[in-house]
Amino acid sequence: MKSVVTTVVTAADAAGRFPSSSDLESVQGSIQRASARMEAAEKLAGNIDNVAKEAYAACIKKYPYLNDAGEANSTDTFKAKCERDIKHYMRLIQYCLVVGGTGPLDEWGIAGGREVYRALNLPTAPYVEALSFARSRGCAPRDMSAQALVEYNALLDYVINSLS
Repeated sequence: MKSVVTTVVTAADAAGRFPSSSDLESVQGSIQRASARMEAAEKLAGNIDNVAKEAYAACIKKYPYLNDAGEANSTDTFKAKCERDIKHYMRLIQYCLVVGGTGPLDEWGIAGGREVYRALNLPTAPYVEALSFARSRGCAPRDMSAQALVEYNALLDYVINSLS
């Protein structure tokens, strides 16, 4: 799994050098932000079901045609899978907060994600809408501290941009 430490060491190794001072500053910055990331991960863990349900509802509100017969959200099974997928992305974001890098998203959420959605003829726009809703839903200090929210939103932006 990629973290900021493994990314820095791998990049330096690939270049045939030791990590530079700027590489080490990157690692130090990640370590300094660790408490904010842990706070965000903890808060998300305590509310992940509600966040996923609200995000799902927001995407269906924007794309109600998905409930029409033959569409991606037309059966109870499809609805459950859609909400499950949103929750899966939220769980991967939580993992990324813990490791301090995008490895879990890259490895388990993004790589091949578009291809799977295309193969199943599923649009990615509703997932983007759901994650965008989750991003705009977060509020400091109601949900978490301002710095924790910055860390959380950065990962949401990362997924949103990868699916867009």
